[in-house]
Amino acid sequence: MSVRAAARVVAAPDGRGGTALPVLAGEGPFALRRTGPRGGPEASVALVGAMSAPLGGDRLTLTVTVEAGAALRFTTTAATLALPGRTGAQATYDTRITVGEGAVLHWLPEPLISAHGSDLRMTTRVELAPTARLVLREEQVLGRTGERPGRLTTRLTVCRAGRPLYDQELRYGPGAPGWDGGAVLGGHRAVGQLLVVDPALADFPEESRTVGRTAAVMALAGPGAVLTAVAPDALELRRLLRPEEIRASRVKRATVDAAHVVILTD
Repeated sequence: MSVRAAARVVAAPDGRGGTALPVLAGEGPFALRRTGPRGGPEASVALVGAMSAPLGGDRLTLTVTVEAGAALRFTTTAATLALPGRTGAQATYDTRITVGEGAVLHWLPEPLISAHGSDLRMTTRVELAPTARLVLREEQVLGRTGERPGRLTTRLTVCRAGRPLYDQELRYGPGAPGWDGGAVLGGHRAVGQLLVVDPALADFPEESRTVGRTAAVMALAGPGAVLTAVAPDALELRRLLRPEEIRASRVKRATVDAAHVVILTD
């Protein structure tokens, strides 16, 4: 039997220089937990998988709002495992994120694993205010150890001030022509990206370039950049993305110099 479930997170200023969580609600497989100390400038939320999901036919929706002036760090406690259902129907997992003026979001979930026989369409749409900041990491692992992947379609759309900044859709597995060829994964089984949007980058735009043999930085048509990487496994993929994530997290909000804003470096 398929599951329809939704979760909602709202982060808002608490009036004392910190970030509160007036809404933290989930059902079905969504168990949301506040982590870290209360009253700090940044609130931290972890998603705990309360049941196996997504399975074939499931319809999952996650809505996150970071209100003006708030700061949120979102993580998951484990990888998300897409599994086949009894009917062979496609599962969907839709995430909708809004980040207000002067707000900050670090979106750092663990990888999505596409198990053999699964069929998942995963979409993430982010709406950013002009002065919002975003650090977003996405990772997909195609198949568990020694198995072929399922069908996986992912789409990431980021809009800033109502205008598209980044929009990419990728398809992997059976029925997706060329997904394992040299122009896409080249035999690798893990793929990910780290996307950074920060108004400070408007004065110090990032240059597009390769990073090592299997990663590249792409400058966006706006104050941001994206690092895309492929790797043989999840561990190596995280090794490629992690240093840039740390650099991005260290960008100062008010005091910015050239050494800080060039966040994606070789």
